[in-house]
Amino acid sequence: MNGVVLISGNGSNLQSIIDHSAIDLDIKAVISNHANAYGLKRAERANIPTHVLSHKQFSSREEFDQALSNIIDQYKPEIVILAGFMRILGTEFTHQYSGKMLNIHPSLLPKFQGLNTHQRAIEAKENQHGVSVHFVTEQLDGGPIIAQTSVDVIDTDTTESLAKRVLLEEHKLFPKVIHWFTQGRLKLEKNHATLDGKVL
Repeated sequence: MNGVVLISGNGSNLQSIIDHSAIDLDIKAVISNHANAYGLKRAERANIPTHVLSHKQFSSREEFDQALSNIIDQYKPEIVILAGFMRILGTEFTHQYSGKMLNIHPSLLPKFQGLNTHQRAIEAKENQHGVSVHFVTEQLDGGPIIAQTSVDVIDTDTTESLAKRVLLEEHKLFPKVIHWFTQGRLKLEKNHATLDGKVL
């Protein structure tokens, strides 16, 4: 299945997707809104075409979204993967790719939507923290949840130590969920994520 991956930074989730070569995904392009994103180097090493589209070049979110969709649509992807893409996408954009856009988020949604999730989990004295993969809708980090993996929060955790353990789970969970999608098993139906026809 043809896919496009959007990133903003290090690209470790992109790397895990590239490394899981048996998930029936052909990454046609990697797009970043930051020219210095290390994930672009990861893509280049894997001979994947890259694009940089800085949101700072545009006067509105809508203009950026339109330019982004113009690049994406060149590749006719059947799946659009947000792998650490740190931009809020507008309503029109999310509707355009509804049902075929997946995001990974470092918290057990619906807890801790948005940024600084690890620090917020520690401050809230959570016993469990983790990662969620969900379909993207116009609600920020609010689309139907597909799968989650949890980790224990321990007394000595720092933001960095907790983030490191969550990231290990991200690298396992995201390729697995993407594979469900490329196999045709995972779908968005009536605003519910379904796997093999059963609501998740």
